[in-house]
Amino acid sequence: MSQLGIAIGFLVPPVLVPNIQDRDKLAYHISIMFYIIGGVATLLFILVIIVFKEKPKHPPSRAQSQKPALTSSDALSAIIRLFKNLNFVLLVISYGLNAGAFYALSTLLNRMVILHYPGEEVNAGRIGLTMTIAGILGTVITGIWLDKTKTYKETTLVVYIMTLVGMVVYTFTLNLAHLWVVFITTGTMGFFMTGYLPLGFEFAVELTYPEPEAVSAGLLNVCPQVFGIMFTISQDQIIGKYGAMPANIFLCVFLTLGVVLTAFIKADLRRQKVNGKNPKNCSSSWGLPPDGLAWNSEGVMDRVLRPAT
Repeated sequence: MSQLGIAIGFLVPPVLVPNIQDRDKLAYHISIMFYIIGGVATLLFILVIIVFKEKPKHPPSRAQSQKPALTSSDALSAIIRLFKNLNFVLLVISYGLNAGAFYALSTLLNRMVILHYPGEEVNAGRIGLTMTIAGILGTVITGIWLDKTKTYKETTLVVYIMTLVGMVVYTFTLNLAHLWVVFITTGTMGFFMTGYLPLGFEFAVELTYPEPEAVSAGLLNVCPQVFGIMFTISQDQIIGKYGAMPANIFLCVFLTLGVVLTAFIKADLRRQKVNGKNPKNCSSSWGLPPDGLAWNSEGVMDRVLRPAT
């Protein structure tokens, strides 16, 4: 759903805030946009308080059923252990490079498009929308594929490589003076670049089990913020001095590094090993599945089909 918000963010601002020289009118349109954003954020905040629950009634998997409650001291110990996990550290860095590149690209996309296509502010927003919508489709498809195959390392590496390929193609076609080409290349790049993001979280859970998912996910989220700030500032400076192509080549270099780091990650799928155990070995505060439910072959709770009597 965060990608849906990004997509709306690409589409709506160019419509609400037109490219005009009158500062008073410009300030008025910007204030309207901020009021709308504030209203939507407030509504979502209320819905989260009312609707969201701390945890599901039944554990979603056998591995999850065995995880104890997390305390602050446990979280600190988990962070220390995670930094000693080389595979996870490699994933954090490679994930940060990919997501950071996406953040920088999303932030500066409008500027790069306008640089080559003056007066196309609305189409620049549509290009960003196309990239994000393609990314939503990518997350769905890669998620389904991962759920069916459990090929975490292979899928992550292939999607990362395709992200790099998409970025290279986008870099060398942005200045061809054909907007439809930019739509296609950014859509392809977004499909893989955004499609990679949920793969990183799933792979992290596999590599770090039984460490708390909140801790591993939190660390995985920190790195993209750091790289995103660095990449955005660096790209902005490069665009100002040398143009869009060198700035995009800058990102290509770091995505190449991310591919190399991903290739060195060992597929130590710890959660899958636990899910493959006999359910009799499970022991947790949640206990065994309640009547009418059982663990299926993938370690996920499912309903038991009883024969008719």
